[in-house]
Amino acid sequence: MNGATLMLAALVIFILAYYGYGRWLARLWGVDENLPTPAHTLRDGVDYVPSRRSVVFGHQFASIAGAGPINGPIIAAMFGWVPVALWVILGGIFFGAVQDFSAMYASVRNKGKTIGYLIELYIGKLGKQLFLAFVWLFSILVVAAFADIVAVTFNGFAADGAMITANASVATTSIMFIFAAVGLGFYIHGRQPDGYTSGAVAIVILIASIAIGLYCPLYVPRTTWLYVVFAYVFVAAVTPIWALLQPRDYLNSFLLVFMIAAACAGVLYTRPEMRLPAFTGFVVNGQYLFPILFVTVACGAISGFHSLVSSGTASKQVENERDMLPISFGGMLIEALLAIIALVAVGSLALGGKLPAGSPPIIFAQAISGFLADLGLPREVIYTLVTLSVSAFALTSLDSVARVGRLAFQEFFTDSAEGTKPGTLSSFLANRYVATVLTLIFGYLLALVGYQNIWPLFGSANQLLGALSLLACAVFLKRTKRQGWMLHAPMFIMLAVTFCALLISAYKLLAKLGGGDFGLASDGLQLVFAILLFCLGVLVAKSGIAKLREAA
Repeated sequence: MNGATLMLAALVIFILAYYGYGRWLARLWGVDENLPTPAHTLRDGVDYVPSRRSVVFGHQFASIAGAGPINGPIIAAMFGWVPVALWVILGGIFFGAVQDFSAMYASVRNKGKTIGYLIELYIGKLGKQLFLAFVWLFSILVVAAFADIVAVTFNGFAADGAMITANASVATTSIMFIFAAVGLGFYIHGRQPDGYTSGAVAIVILIASIAIGLYCPLYVPRTTWLYVVFAYVFVAAVTPIWALLQPRDYLNSFLLVFMIAAACAGVLYTRPEMRLPAFTGFVVNGQYLFPILFVTVACGAISGFHSLVSSGTASKQVENERDMLPISFGGMLIEALLAIIALVAVGSLALGGKLPAGSPPIIFAQAISGFLADLGLPREVIYTLVTLSVSAFALTSLDSVARVGRLAFQEFFTDSAEGTKPGTLSSFLANRYVATVLTLIFGYLLALVGYQNIWPLFGSANQLLGALSLLACAVFLKRTKRQGWMLHAPMFIMLAVTFCALLISAYKLLAKLGGGDFGLASDGLQLVFAILLFCLGVLVAKSGIAKLREAA
């Protein structure tokens, strides 16, 4: 199979899905461009800020396109490229894009509130509390994993003390992005330039930051970067969204889109062969295709984290309801295309039908830089830029999920659909600074054990969150007399997948406990999180399904 053919086929299918299925859903649910959005009616200058479609798309896409669409397909390719491609294409359209769009639509129609608020309003207060607890635990998992990934990507020294120039250049450029984003945020917020002007300014800043990074690499060890990353995330989680998070995501979105476009050009020019088997079996290396494939390939097909961004931050910035479809549905399909490119990348480097050695980001960077080198571009520079893009994916997801975790913690104590006022202790805990500190403290402690030790739970927790979000949106659609049957099959399938995956994870951890090689710091944390996530998921699903079965 030729990689270019696979990529083009996926691209055509995604375009048809957007203009066919996506627009049909918008008409079916009654998207109304004349209704004022929460960004206008509840504007507060911190979270609720009406913004242009391109700016909100930049925030949405940069936030959701984390390490998942690269890591997942490359790891899952052990089952063969056909199962991965089918899951990315079908899952991206009928699972992921529908979830992202429905979550954003439901949030915009409910004061820009999160899925947790929707659960309280349409399912019940207990369900909301359980869901928010689930979201907070999930946010801690993501913060820990992605903070460690970013720190490792920025690490300027190898294990033997040798300097890693590519990582050091990525670190410098990323720091430049952060400071430049603040200036860009004040410029866009104060001057309100048109889309072409703000885009041109962003591109100039992007090029200048990359140039400085290439010529001024910053060599700092991983441990130091971990402190810096958490300090930055704290600032990003509490400052007004227009001052840092939004412009940084907007700036990074240009880098990410350019990287995807360049990767597509490289694939089309080189036409690499897929050197992996089409299908290797239902059991590979002790891993079962069901449910492992569906939790390993998360962000490229469906990701519960997307629903948190769609309903937690992006929905508070939507200027007009007509912008929701391209921001959410369209953003998800572009991420699915990235997952297909990652699959082509690993397929092109396979030797003798076996996966290449190295971590997924390294495999991806090697393949894409190789494609573009054939076009005459300098391989080392391209490798650094691709590594920078991968790092940007992780960092933008990190600061967004920290904000989502903070919002979920605050909602747990104060936000009530019944309008009741919180007590003194609840008000203290719901303070945005207190909520952020508590979220990051637990994330930091978990990050110390390394993301490899907690990554196995990320996919399961992420997909279970997606199933619960679909459930909440399905109940919302039913209670508001709208058709939501297209959410039911994805919801039940993902519930089955994730509960099975969590049970398998818990069983393996308990088996290690009996074998004597159980690590308290790593395995113990995983086991606790697996049990808590499973129990919370079951309780929320039980409440939601009961409401879904009731007469509308």
